[in-house]
Amino acid sequence: MELIELGWNDFFQQQIKEQEESLLPARVYRQDLGRYHLFSSQGELTGILPGRVLQHASSKAQLPTVGDWVLTAPADEKDLSPVVIERTLDRLSKFSRKEAGDKVEEQVVAANIDTVFIVSGLDDNFNINRLERYLFLTRSSGVTPVIVLNKADLCTDLETRVLALESVAMGTSIHTVSAQAGDGMDELLDYVQPGQTVALLGSSGVGKSTIINALLGYARFDTGDVREDDSKGRHTTTFREMCKLASGGLIIDTPGMREIQIWTDESSLAISFADIDEYAIQCRFSDCQHNSEPDCAVQAAISGGELDSLRLESFRKFDRELTHLAEKQDAGARAENKKERKKFARTIRNRPSKRSTP
Repeated sequence: MELIELGWNDFFQQQIKEQEESLLPARVYRQDLGRYHLFSSQGELTGILPGRVLQHASSKAQLPTVGDWVLTAPADEKDLSPVVIERTLDRLSKFSRKEAGDKVEEQVVAANIDTVFIVSGLDDNFNINRLERYLFLTRSSGVTPVIVLNKADLCTDLETRVLALESVAMGTSIHTVSAQAGDGMDELLDYVQPGQTVALLGSSGVGKSTIINALLGYARFDTGDVREDDSKGRHTTTFREMCKLASGGLIIDTPGMREIQIWTDESSLAISFADIDEYAIQCRFSDCQHNSEPDCAVQAAISGGELDSLRLESFRKFDRELTHLAEKQDAGARAENKKERKKFARTIRNRPSKRSTP
């Protein structure tokens, strides 16, 4: 495989040190049971992480994930044993969310992606608030979002739903497709050009695997039926995997997400809510909360019909979540520092005492 077709570019090339020039670049396309399945110029390989790499990683987010570029020891064609992953290269982009549950940790869903297809069904699965969360996370990751509304053949009020979505899409491209019937696939293929990587995100039952099978031209991933009462599906995709299309592009299938907890900082608000930010800088007070302050440009825009009040509600909701996340991260960092201090103190206490020699 040509590296450039796998997404290799100068950003990654410039990271290779002189002493690493003999190492083989490879890209992670799947991970399971502690092993990494890799695309490389030598074909498909299996890689493992040495203990020293695992020990030096401060979090799971630093370990390789689907889409990452790694440097490995060159493979011997006659030796079928796994290659050793020496280093993971810095990421050009990543889509992250907070780990599901109570853990305050980052989960990198996919790395080095160019475009995210945010997939939603046009059946009972359609949910504007959920789509807005995906948009917020995607914009925060520095990746281009594209909204894909699947199952258009099941929708009787398509124009109404698209119009309602445009208020939060803020110029993001919206495509209506029917993957089952093969409608709209050519438009999606335009995003998966040679060397480009697209990841599909969305909840279970929206048809991500069906879309990928249609783009691939064959049934690579299992698909499942959805429940008629709520349009929810079971998880037919249980792991992340990157596939290479005949066109030369790459596409990543991901399991459906039950929780979409944000993992970013306050700078993302200005990116995702540029419309509010544009009015906010015109407010009389720089710390305006956009409530009842005099000369609030945001409230004036809402009163004048130039800004939807729901946008301000969403802005405040994400602002509260980001504040809460920052507080939990600070608390976690303090707890980790305390743990390290205790560990250091035990090391000092357990040192053998030096006896003076006569």
